Amino acid sequence: MPRVKHAPASRARHKKVLKRAKGYRQGRSKLFKRAKEFSERALTYAWRDRRRKKREFRKLWIARLTAACRSRGLSYSAFLAGVKKLGCNLNRKNLSEIAFHQPEVFSGLVEKIRGLSP
Repeated sequence: MPRVKHAPASRARHKKVLKRAKGYRQGRSKLFKRAKEFSERALTYAWRDRRRKKREFRKLWIARLTAACRSRGLSYSAFLAGVKKLGCNLNRKNLSEIAFHQPEVFSGLVEKIRGLSP
């Protein structure tokens, strides 16, 4: 039985890892073992932070809405309850965009919500 060294497969594997580690400093981008360690760690952080990013944006939208509502004399919770009562199908992202870029439209929405409450 002839000896098999798997050179093409391992070279391809090494190239893939080194390509992923491009831009890392010193041996982290040149040496396979170090590149593999750090690129795997980077992939783990990337996976975690894709999920974290969603949380961070939701926090931003809520903070924007809270500030916009407070400046118009309404609490965030009362505002959202009013939005639900109106049957408005806008999510927090869209509402915060309106509050940020079109304050006059947002003020109109707040006035409608105020009109609902007894």
